[in-house]
Amino acid sequence: MAEGPVLANVHFGREDAERDVSDGLLLRGGFLPNAAYRASVTGRKMLIIGRKGSGKSAICARLMADSEHYDSKVLVTPDEAAGEEVRRFELQGLPGDSAKALIWRYVFAVHAARHLVTHAKSTHGRKPDSLKALCRFLKQNDDLSDGRLGDRLAQGAKRLQTSLSLEAFGVKASMDMAQSPSEGTRAARQLEIVEQGVVRAFTELDCDSAHRPLLLMVDQLEQVWSAEPDSNSMVIGLLLAAKHAASLYGRSVRFLLFLRSDIHDSLSFGEGDKFHGDELRIAWTEQALRDLALARARASSRAELTPERLWREIFPETVQDEETPKFLFSRCLPRPRDAIQLLNLCQETAWLIHGRDHITEADVLQASRQFSAWKLKDLALEYLVAHPFLKHLFPLFQNTGYVVTRVALSSRFMSATETLHRLFPAYADALTLSGVIDILYGVGFLGVRRGNDVVFAGNDDLPAQPHETEFHVHPCFREALGATSAIDLRHYEPLLASDRIASGNISFAASATTALNRDDRLVRELIRSCHSILAQVGRAVGLAHDARDEITQQISRVLDDANGISAGDSSLDVDAHLLTTAHYFITLAAQLLASGLDETAGAGGVAHRIEEEARRLRRLAGGSYGSSGDSAGT
Repeated sequence: MAEGPVLANVHFGREDAERDVSDGLLLRGGFLPNAAYRASVTGRKMLIIGRKGSGKSAICARLMADSEHYDSKVLVTPDEAAGEEVRRFELQGLPGDSAKALIWRYVFAVHAARHLVTHAKSTHGRKPDSLKALCRFLKQNDDLSDGRLGDRLAQGAKRLQTSLSLEAFGVKASMDMAQSPSEGTRAARQLEIVEQGVVRAFTELDCDSAHRPLLLMVDQLEQVWSAEPDSNSMVIGLLLAAKHAASLYGRSVRFLLFLRSDIHDSLSFGEGDKFHGDELRIAWTEQALRDLALARARASSRAELTPERLWREIFPETVQDEETPKFLFSRCLPRPRDAIQLLNLCQETAWLIHGRDHITEADVLQASRQFSAWKLKDLALEYLVAHPFLKHLFPLFQNTGYVVTRVALSSRFMSATETLHRLFPAYADALTLSGVIDILYGVGFLGVRRGNDVVFAGNDDLPAQPHETEFHVHPCFREALGATSAIDLRHYEPLLASDRIASGNISFAASATTALNRDDRLVRELIRSCHSILAQVGRAVGLAHDARDEITQQISRVLDDANGISAGDSSLDVDAHLLTTAHYFITLAAQLLASGLDETAGAGGVAHRIEEEARRLRRLAGGSYGSSGDSAGT
């Protein structure tokens, strides 16, 4: 175990998989195998889909560094130069998707051929004629030596558009290809010759049964994707090429593509339904994030940490009366990168800033505020390509309640529509109320209420439905937006307590009183009004749980203040207090109705009950001694 406080040695890792590998944490027990990893190592899935930060590159890095499951691995990560070559690649006679599939097939064939040339001698100890032909082909086309992928793609694209040197396979391009009816047909025929040469070498070396397959992975396509048609065509071409090559090379080569979910979901092509069996989406639960946090805390500290020690000694047991891991992981999007950032921020706030040997509740709250600001900015940057207007939607939710109805959002959106359409005219069709709701739900900013639960994207594949009317801002973004209360309600201030403090007077309960005077009766009626409103809130089963809590909290403050009033305090003007409280109730009801929640079953009833009690209190304060004020009923 390392010397010094455990907290000083705890580190939950880096935000990027490459540095996690170089630091050693990813390989030292800080990696949590999940369904996507198991599907990758067994070859059950070819396409791993996940949001930014969900762990795609961590799986890729783990596979590259681990020799347990694969002996030979190739990782293709296109840079901008390579992406540009693929995006602008065209062949006369072929649609864009098919043309781009050819250039990806060429990349796969060349990588497989290069692997065979270096692998045959060390693993098989022989060099059959098919392998000699591959070696000659690579030399003739300058593909044998290492070089930038962009440069190799540029050369390959040019040759596919003109002619490859196929003499190594006994083909004279100028003679045998002359009768090809189109540029696309000629390129496809040339490529088939190369691919068949690779297949023959795999077959003659008996790679299928002699050893584990070559793993060929493609990652970080988001670096070269731009949401333009040619970018989508580039990705579709990759999918088509991988499916073709996987069938062609059989068990000799295994393909694994890592694709960001927003890129995948933007694709539309006729053969898309053929990939469902090859796809797996990365999903993280709260429990999985807890397990990841514990694994990384153990790996970094080299200490025998238990869940109890991590979440009760190093971290506080609760934060704002909520179990700490539940508090933390509900305030980040369900992906490792967010969890790692928030956990590290808690550790740094406690140890680096405040010099503590354990994390306090105040440290967690301070860290969560900073984290919320980070994540709001990061969300806009994450979707800058697909939704460049995203950050301009955030003001619709700023300094208001985090529960918002479709009606209230419609009113706010109408005020912003003209500006949004002026700034982003190309996206006017998407910038409608339903379009904005779909986008905000899809990126995880808004959740939708379904029954008694609030569902966020990733936990439920069903998009927001037209009949669904209540949405919640994700807890991750509430601090940054100033939307920390369910409803934008004015908080009740205990005015009488303030009066006592200002006057310096203190009162004591009168002893041996046997009759209630008028002030006593008024205070009791105020208490009665509070209980009546609270009972109505309790019956409003259709009201959002968080909204009920917010209303209950404010009415309870009024009730606590009323219970604290002493009948013997001559410095208090009870009539004025009732009128002030009645005014507060009217304001509360108006804010509740303005929130749009009146369309939810029971919410309108709460607002109307508050208004009724406000009117009753006003009558009581202006009535004669002994008047019940109940002539209008309750």
